[in-house]
Amino acid sequence: MKHDWGPTMQPAERQALTGMRVAVPDHTDFRWQGEPRRGPVRTMSWVTETPPPAGVDLFEVHRLCLEESEAPPLSPEDRAARDRVWTAATSANPTLFDGPVVACAGVEWEGPRDLVLFWARVTYRHYALRRVPGCRSWLPSLFVNVVQPTDDGRMLVARMSSSTAAPGRWQLPGGSVEPPEGGQVLDEAALRGHAVRELAEETGISAAPERLRLWVVTRGENGSIGVTYLAPPVSTAELRERFAIAVADERARGCDPELDRIALVGSPADLTRLRGPHADYLEPLVRRYAGFHRRPGG
Repeated sequence: MKHDWGPTMQPAERQALTGMRVAVPDHTDFRWQGEPRRGPVRTMSWVTETPPPAGVDLFEVHRLCLEESEAPPLSPEDRAARDRVWTAATSANPTLFDGPVVACAGVEWEGPRDLVLFWARVTYRHYALRRVPGCRSWLPSLFVNVVQPTDDGRMLVARMSSSTAAPGRWQLPGGSVEPPEGGQVLDEAALRGHAVRELAEETGISAAPERLRLWVVTRGENGSIGVTYLAPPVSTAELRERFAIAVADERARGCDPELDRIALVGSPADLTRLRGPHADYLEPLVRRYAGFHRRPGG
């Protein structure tokens, strides 16, 4: 299940306020807005300022390393305010649950295209801190998603169902990352495996983890970090058939599917025909894919 505590915008609103920025490393420094320049690489500090709403950053990453950290401590006042916001949210939407989840505690460049991502164990309740006025101790979310191409050069986008935390929102298949259990580690291979499971559960499309390619890392609204993978192309007919089967299976089990509709898009112009809110990263990634597909060998 996905929880999203940030506001959503229509594409025209987003375009009017922000623009896509394709970012590249500045030496070895990758800082949140407002942070002082750090010392040695791998020294990280709490993300204690909300990044400004200035578009979605896309980062070219060839190697991704993950290191566990800890969430910042909360004052009794912030903890009580968080719980009040969470209680109100669950009263309005009983499908919300306070399960374990991974948040992003910081990021550092370790070479021209090597990124170290620090992660912390929290629960979904943690993201209610975004709605606590004056609170500066919350961490951005971390999620994975998948660009699923078709054999005719388009890519799949999907709409979240009415039973989710973001009903009607168009986005890519994917979801939040859960912390490892039983001595397992959270590394890039684990993220790829999580992306494969989300793709299969939500769309019915099966892919071997080794066939997914790390494609781009995004930083969007509320500083949320998304790790995007590129899957092998499938035929349009197969994609539609597998999605229909996945939705039917969920409903046969008495469950509402997370995604209730899909569309195939080949350019940002195609997104304008999709009514409803869009994930902030969607237009930049569709634009990037359109350019990527047009290149020889893309």
